Amino acid sequence: MTYASTLTRDPFATYRQIDAVGRTAAADGPALVQLLYKELVAALRAAAWACEHRKFAVKSERITRATAILFALEAGLDFEKGGQVSETLARLYGGARKTVINASLGHDPAPFRDSADMLEEIAQAWRTASAA
Repeated sequence: MTYASTLTRDPFATYRQIDAVGRTAAADGPALVQLLYKELVAALRAAAWACEHRKFAVKSERITRATAILFALEAGLDFEKGGQVSETLARLYGGARKTVINASLGHDPAPFRDSADMLEEIAQAWRTASAA
């Protein structure tokens, strides 16, 4: 009955969760990283929107999601193969996580948007590198 009770709370959130799990299960390597970046940027932009509209539950949920994705991206780094690039990305993810957590204490949407913009640039680089 857990599934049915979840549906009655927020059907849209349940659909997004099922959709995300389905897409993640089918993705591997660069496709998975691209999907994580897409979800991360969307979560950060939604957190910024929630700040502006004083939707604190949405803000909290999106911050939690963004933080979890940052941890997942960092955990997926291969420091042996990636070398200095992996080290740089680890610092970037750690810095973004710190920014998001610090911004979660206030109501300013700018840190979420700035982080989303920066990570969108990196996502574009991943898309370009994967296409090559």
